[in-house]
Amino acid sequence: MASSLSSFSSLLNQPHFIKIQRYRYLNLCFLSNKTHFNHSYSPLRTLRCTSALNFPRNFSQFQPSSSSNKTPQNGPTLHDFISRAVAAASDIQPAPALPVSTSEVLPRGRIYHETYGCQMNINDMEIVLSIMKKSGYNEIVEDPESAEVIFINTCAIRDNAEQKVWQRLNYFWFLKRQWKGNVATGRSVSKHPPKVVVLGCMAERLKDKILDSDKMVDVVCGPDAYRDLPRLLEEVDYGQKGINTLLSLEETYADISPVRVAKNSISAFVSVMRGCNNMCSFCIVPFTRGRERSRPVESIVREVGELSNEGVKEIMLLGQNVNSYNDASGLENDAEPEATWTLSDGFSSRCKVKKTGLRFADLLDRLSTEFPEMRFRYTSPHPKDFPDEFLYLMRDRHNICKSIHLPAQTGSTTVLERMRRGYTREAYLDLVQKIRTIVPDVGISSDFICGFCGETDEEHADTISLLKAVGYDMAYMFAYSMREKTHAHRNYTDDVPEDVKQRRLAKMIQTFRETTGQCYDSQVGTVQLVLVEGPNKRAPETELIGKSDRGHRVIFKNVPIPHFNESNEKQLAKIGDFVEVLILKSTTASLFGESLAVTKLSSFYESPDVAVACSGRT
Repeated sequence: MASSLSSFSSLLNQPHFIKIQRYRYLNLCFLSNKTHFNHSYSPLRTLRCTSALNFPRNFSQFQPSSSSNKTPQNGPTLHDFISRAVAAASDIQPAPALPVSTSEVLPRGRIYHETYGCQMNINDMEIVLSIMKKSGYNEIVEDPESAEVIFINTCAIRDNAEQKVWQRLNYFWFLKRQWKGNVATGRSVSKHPPKVVVLGCMAERLKDKILDSDKMVDVVCGPDAYRDLPRLLEEVDYGQKGINTLLSLEETYADISPVRVAKNSISAFVSVMRGCNNMCSFCIVPFTRGRERSRPVESIVREVGELSNEGVKEIMLLGQNVNSYNDASGLENDAEPEATWTLSDGFSSRCKVKKTGLRFADLLDRLSTEFPEMRFRYTSPHPKDFPDEFLYLMRDRHNICKSIHLPAQTGSTTVLERMRRGYTREAYLDLVQKIRTIVPDVGISSDFICGFCGETDEEHADTISLLKAVGYDMAYMFAYSMREKTHAHRNYTDDVPEDVKQRRLAKMIQTFRETTGQCYDSQVGTVQLVLVEGPNKRAPETELIGKSDRGHRVIFKNVPIPHFNESNEKQLAKIGDFVEVLILKSTTASLFGESLAVTKLSSFYESPDVAVACSGRT
């Protein structure tokens, strides 16, 4: 009996013995040497065996073994079953091993992708493409008519963004529903009806509505579940809807190297943290992106190093609340208490920090030191997380761009209180003054919302006066649209009429345009270091365009100029070069100048002739 059990155990371990999972029973089958696997084999499919154990259908045909010590009953004993199984197995020749080559793996479908919303969504799509590439989805196409899988990465911040997504989903539904006709007429060239996948914040917020929309969407996947996409797509093959919108307290995708959407680009996005703990009353982000968690510093340094080797010259560090970065991965449970977490003067936070690790200033210190010829920008920060040491680091490091996004949202202290922002108008203006004192050549941008719940004409006037007082380089301005699940949705009424919102929005935009021109005008006569991004679309044969340290768009003639590391012979500048440009004129959105020389990032700031602009106005 023991030897028979041993033989049967070894039989179970043979390579040609297949266990089919997800069944309530176990099918035992043996593949003959004529059996071959299809490369598209899925463990969910039923396998038909060409050779199987020839057990009699009627167990009464079994005869009791003579070695049995017990009186036989009406049915066979376990010993009879094992003996018969071993005897049958001895007649089967093992199938020869089939060589598997990566070049023989059939492609699993072409991908088309669209992204709406913030830079974080762009970086998320790069993570998704990396995950899909590892699962055999290697080809990316430029139009949805050629794709077997369509990804649409969504934004839920404002209603307008969601409406754009619904419009696109209607078209993708048409490609699915009318696939045969589209192929016949040449409109589509996909090999089968495309699977439509909704990703991102809207996926989490409206998952039930999206899946119920008349079979419009096949898969809904939230921001923390992208690793599950290959499995979700496989479930669609078997008639299931794929959905995973679970939020995570740990997921940062730190181990994934994103597939860059913009090939050969000289700039790149690097996500350093995810989620938000601020719980502003108007914002849906904590409910679609989850709580804050930060990548380890070492994983970020490694990714930036890879990008540097690929020729990337500028990095945008990303996070929903990027300057609250807190790498506590190397800390023990008895880490320092919350008291060590310093906020900007006059600012408060509803969320207490349990463990203080390496902060955003520590991360920038490490990156700017190890990669002196790369520029670093970051978005989107919260005004509460600008301690003094962070500002001094920005001042002292030439490769940390002197550009700060400082979302105000409103200029009214009473509206700020309803928004649960954690500061007053006065505290915000004091922070602006401190920033411009420590970093005098800094450019400041902001976000503004008009028409928030209960906003009066007087409160809106406070926002207009704040725009004038600060003088922003750039501002993103929107009329308020209420989001479900938010604190405002539960506690306030969206009582400002739409026509009033639009009138106030127009006034904000007009005020911004009147004030931002002074920031651009102040650059005239200075020499700016411009990172060349490519030809100017309006004059691609003769002009180049790039960004200055403060993020201003700079346009200049592409003529031969000296190179810092070349012979005395002049050459044309190219994409990725740092070019010294003398600014000659400005508009409210661009600077125009004359190129002087191609230089190194570090070499430029060794010269005392550095621009000081648009400071001192608060």
